[in-house]
Order: sequence, then structure tokens, then C-alpha cells
Amino acid sequence: MHSISKGRRGRRALRAATFAASVVAGLGLVTACGDDTPPTINYLVDARISTYNPNTVSGNADGVLMAFARVLPGFSFLGASGQVIPDHDIGTASVVPGPSLTVRYDFNPKAVFSDGDAITCDDLLLSWAAQSGRFSDFAPATTAGYRDIANVDCTAGARTATVTFAKGRDYRDWLGLFGAGTLMPSHVVARQAGVADVVKPIQSNNRDVIAKLAKAWNTGFTLRPGAVDPKLLVSSGPYKVDSFTSEGGLVLTRNEKWWGDPASTDRVVVWSTSSPENFPGGFDVVDIADGTLAERDGKPVADQLRPANVKVADPRRALGVDEIVLSTSGVFANAVARHAFASCVPRDDLTRRFGASAQLWNLRFLSPADTLGSAINGEFGKRYQRADLPRTRQLAAQRPLKIRLAYRGRDSRNKAMVAAIAESCKQAGITVTDTASPTTTVGDLGRTVDGLVLTSGVSFAAAGANDSARTSYQLRGGDPLNIGDFRDPPTSAAIDQLAVTVNAEDRLRLARSIETAAWREMASIPLFATPRQQGLAPSVGSVVPSAARSGTGWNMDRWKVSKQ
Repeated sequence: MHSISKGRRGRRALRAATFAASVVAGLGLVTACGDDTPPTINYLVDARISTYNPNTVSGNADGVLMAFARVLPGFSFLGASGQVIPDHDIGTASVVPGPSLTVRYDFNPKAVFSDGDAITCDDLLLSWAAQSGRFSDFAPATTAGYRDIANVDCTAGARTATVTFAKGRDYRDWLGLFGAGTLMPSHVVARQAGVADVVKPIQSNNRDVIAKLAKAWNTGFTLRPGAVDPKLLVSSGPYKVDSFTSEGGLVLTRNEKWWGDPASTDRVVVWSTSSPENFPGGFDVVDIADGTLAERDGKPVADQLRPANVKVADPRRALGVDEIVLSTSGVFANAVARHAFASCVPRDDLTRRFGASAQLWNLRFLSPADTLGSAINGEFGKRYQRADLPRTRQLAAQRPLKIRLAYRGRDSRNKAMVAAIAESCKQAGITVTDTASPTTTVGDLGRTVDGLVLTSGVSFAAAGANDSARTSYQLRGGDPLNIGDFRDPPTSAAIDQLAVTVNAEDRLRLARSIETAAWREMASIPLFATPRQQGLAPSVGSVVPSAARSGTGWNMDRWKVSKQ
């Protein structure tokens, strides 16, 4: 990304200086700076490191892009405010004149994976096939944008590809497609699948071979602490995976095959709040949702490790919203039951107690940082601002409700929130049980769980981007991002239209239509901007906290550390 670095370095320096001025010094650097140990930055995230592939359902929900944004770059990345920024180190994306949106992707001729294989249009073609929804064996997190592509012109091994969108489907956020984390190494997927390449079977629609490719793409990059296979976890960025162990965290080191500006620090170790047992004594960079730290030795980790200079980010620039996503099956198969539950959820009290100064938020995909969201937030959810127990009793009459609520286990804030909800609903005769565990996944919804506490309805970690097109698909029928399986054809049609609409007035009209339906059917219960704690040690520089789903790690390769 550094071929466009002159202006951006100035902007980064300004952002970093502004953030540094807003925090209090006090976070102890845990860098080993002996003669034999390279400088190291310890980075704490609330992502669960479960897979190397950020595009699967689990990879997206677990937020693994927070760790791999500079290990698996693409044609663009999400900046500090969630804006899409072209990444010219990978190549260029240029619009070609024509009746439909057509984009030519030219790969940097120097671009190679860490195993020496060239990065080519094969990788882009696989990314499209996996996320387009055309091939049912793939299990992507969403088809947003990719489903609108009519054709990908790719010759195997070529350094260029031409992507043509369907007529009338000029996806508004097209620059965000094929971005950081999306270009998985196709040659590795082909090898895992036992086939020669990915281009021929995709172009010829060879379903048998595509099924093998899909299996490798879906599950072949699963990560568990232990031995790391460098032939599997190949990198296309300035960092690569060196090791992954319970006691040592996820260790990223410089990729010697990287052709751009080398990473400023030799080594970054990523630690997850999901596995706090072997934490070091402190962290250099922190980006977690408030309250996600677990207990260790009978005491909250927050009391042991939270540094004084980690503060909750301004909720007005938040791109993620705490939301209770409801199943549309089981106890919540009827919308009346969903309304009964929503009526006993004390949204105002939850916001005051757990929102860290955020306002009550009534929208699902438009965030507080979105000017359109601010314009219409007050129009919705008025009947559900506070618990209405008489209404709950009325709606739940003749149907005693027993509701299983979950979140990713070891999250102290969500645990307290669910307890508060249970206490409120108990007074109206509804039983709410906390069924969270460290192994909770979004796939549990509708099976062993009736409601999940998530950020923006899609993630246990950082979520969102400046453009809300992708997030709106949490309400589109049939899209994998719609984990509650909410189905409303007019809403799906409105989301399809919103994705290709640029005019602000028309977007506002469509957003109103979508939210009206979501509240009418109670697809989910929005609460408030997810409070995120972010901070850095005084001896670490060029860290620019991000509000987007890629997290603060979006510019990890620019982080600098000084010896103490």
C-alpha cells in the first residue's frame, strides 16, 4: 500500500498524534529487547483466531481480519474511519467505460506469495466464485457485492482480470470488493482439493471439482494452536504467520518475499481475549470491546492487565452496534413472541449501564458514524425504548416463553447485560437463560440458542465499515450474513436496491423501509454503539486505532517500537 504513501504518511502521523494526545501514559511495553530477540509488539484483540480465512462464516463472526489485514492484503483496505483505500502494492483497480460497471484489475508484477508463487487472477476468480452465491458448496460469510458480478474474465496465471457487473447492478461499494483478507491463495486451495487449478473447473462449472475446492476453501484454513504449516498459511503481505501456540500467541514476522516497504517492526504477537490463560504481563496495542476480558485466577483480567491509557472510543464514530439477533424458528418462530421478548428488554437501562456514554441506537445497519443514521435514528424503536412489562404479559399470554440467550463466553459485559435482561423479563413471566460458552458460534442460533448478542448482527469482534451496504445484508433473505434467517421479500428487494443506490435521499427512503420492516417483524433488537477500548504503549508509534472490522491492525506494518 505504500506506493500511495506520501500523503497517507502525513495523515497517519496526524491521526497517531491526535490519538496519542488523548490517552494517558502508563501501558508497560512487553517487548523483549535483548540482543538475541527481535523487537516485538504484543497486540490484544477480541477476535477469536479460529481460521486463516476471514471470508467464511466463522472467520467473519470471529473477526479474524483484525489479525490478518496485513498478512493477506487485497486491492483495497479499510482505513481508520472504515473508509476504503486502494492498495497499490497489490495492484490497481480501474473502471472501464461500458454499459455496465466494469472494473479491470491489474496485479503488481512483483506480487508473490511467501512461497514464491505469483499472485494472479486465479486468486481473484476463486474469491468471486466462493462469495458469489452461485456455487452452493462454498460457505461464505456474505454474498454482498460479489453476487452482482456477471462475469470474471481471467486467463489462468494472468496478472490481469476484468470484472463485469450485471446490468443495473453497479454495486456502490465496488472498491471494497477483493480487498484485504479476500484473496486466499488459490494454488494452496487447489493443492488441498487435489486438483490442478481453480480456473478451468470454475469457468466450466465442473460441480464435482468445485465441491472439492469449496471444501478446501471452507475448512482447509482452520487454525488451532500447534504446528504451523508454512505451505498452507502462505502470506501475500508484509507479515506472515511464524507460529501459533496457546502459550506464545499468534506470532507474525516479516515476510521476506514482500516486495513493498518492509514492516517497521520485526515481530507482532496477536493475543485473543478468548484465550486469556497464557497472557503476558501487559500489551503494547489494545483493541477490544469493553468488558470482553475474562477471569484468571478467580479475578477479572481487566483488573490485572487493563492499562490506564486504554480508553473507550468515541461512540459517535462507531461503526458497530450491540444487537440481539433473534432466531425466526423455535420459541421465536412467531413474531408475537419476538415482540413479547423485546418488550421486556430494558434498552434504556442497558444503554446507561453498559453503553459507555453512547446513545440508545434504534438502527441495525446504519451506524452512529453514518450521517444518514443520525438523521433517522429517532424515528424508530420508540415503543421499545424501555421495558413494558404489561405489554409483555399481554403478548406472551398462553405461551410461557423460555429463552436461551448467548454471546461469546468469558465476556463480562455481555454476561451482566443478559443478567439484567433476565431480571427484567422474569417480572413478566419470561424465563431468560444465559447459555453462553467459549465455544459459542453464530451457527448455534436457532439450534441451541434463541438469541445472540453480536456487533452489528454479524460479529463477536470488531465490525462495520464506512459504507453500510455490506452490513445491510444481515436482513436480506437467504444471505449467510442473515444468521437469524429473517425473511421478508420487500425488505430483501429494498436491500438489493440500496446496494446500488448512490443518491442520499433515495438511500434514506430505502433505509426507512428496511428498518420499518425489521421493527415490525422484530428481526433483532438494536441497543447502542458497541463500546471499544483502544490504546497503545507510549513507546509504540504510528498506531492508528480503527473503527472498522479490520481493527487497529489495519496499518500494523507501520507500527514502530523503541527499546526500553
